[in-house]
Amino acid sequence: MIFVRTTLREFTANGIAVFLVLLVITFTTQLIRFLGMAAVGGIPTDAVFVLLGFSALGYLSVLLSAALFLSVLLSVTRAYRDSEMVVWQSSGLSVIGWFGPVLLYAIPIVLLVALLSLYLTPWAIGKTEQYRHQLENRDDVSSVAPGVFKESKNGERVFFVEKVSTDLRQVANIFVHSSQNQRSGVMVAKRGYTELKDNGDRYLVMMNGRRYEGTPGQADYKVEYSDRYAVRVEQKEGTTTFFPSQKSFSTRQLIENPTHLNLSELSWRLGLPISALVLAFMAIPLSAVNPRTGRFFNVLLAIFLYMIYSNLISIFQAWLAKGNLRPVLGMFGVHAVMTVLLVVLVYRRVFGLRLRWRT
Repeated sequence: MIFVRTTLREFTANGIAVFLVLLVITFTTQLIRFLGMAAVGGIPTDAVFVLLGFSALGYLSVLLSAALFLSVLLSVTRAYRDSEMVVWQSSGLSVIGWFGPVLLYAIPIVLLVALLSLYLTPWAIGKTEQYRHQLENRDDVSSVAPGVFKESKNGERVFFVEKVSTDLRQVANIFVHSSQNQRSGVMVAKRGYTELKDNGDRYLVMMNGRRYEGTPGQADYKVEYSDRYAVRVEQKEGTTTFFPSQKSFSTRQLIENPTHLNLSELSWRLGLPISALVLAFMAIPLSAVNPRTGRFFNVLLAIFLYMIYSNLISIFQAWLAKGNLRPVLGMFGVHAVMTVLLVVLVYRRVFGLRLRWRT
């Protein structure tokens, strides 16, 4: 059928364009965030793109849901704006006739959103938490970012290196400031490397360096030259235990252990594909353009409704986590209300048009 082919083609083109725009915006904001953390030494520079990849995978389900809603909204709005809707209605096609192409277009995207929210996103969050835990357990030298001053875990030393090799073993232009027994010492060297002893202790070995030691405010500083100077690197104790959050639990774990927190997380994962389908259908009655209110007023209204829907899901999730709602009501209450609103909007659109044609 010509109508189905043309609408599916337009839905797909708009969906790809909207998804790419949202993806670029998300990538850019997350990249700026991680680069800012790396600039102040919060994370190593080699961890930026790893965390960016896991973060992007976690946002894909939300981006796909938003792209599905906006693509249907923009396509049907264009049909109203260009008076194409009048032609279809004169041919006997009602507003309900748009539900068929929208359903064909939405089914694969909704299934992909369900796959992401139920399986891939928790896996990505779990990998992110494990990777962050590994970064926290790095020793002082391994956690140093080039060009950034980094304080040791015990607060007695400050490290600065200009360059670090890819294997984190070779460093160049080293600065180490230490403070012990009210005396300060500064060690500088052109190059160095890390050395691991048989007992498991790690040392930062500086070659052809100089050490300045003295008491701040007094002129008793002394300078020492050394061909090889080793500083023991503080290492994180291996007794710290990694505790994953509910967001990283698998869906099967959430179902097998139905606590309030687990059920609230499950409601969020189930809510994403359900809300994606409901919003795709709701975009049809929301796309009607009224020339008196402007061509983009309905788009702003639809985006506002999308934000309300998303916030209501989060609110019901919080209430379910506190035990203020029954599991069934907490998981599906918002979607039931929005489905009723969808029926009301479609009813007004269909019978409102019929009354206009009769008058």
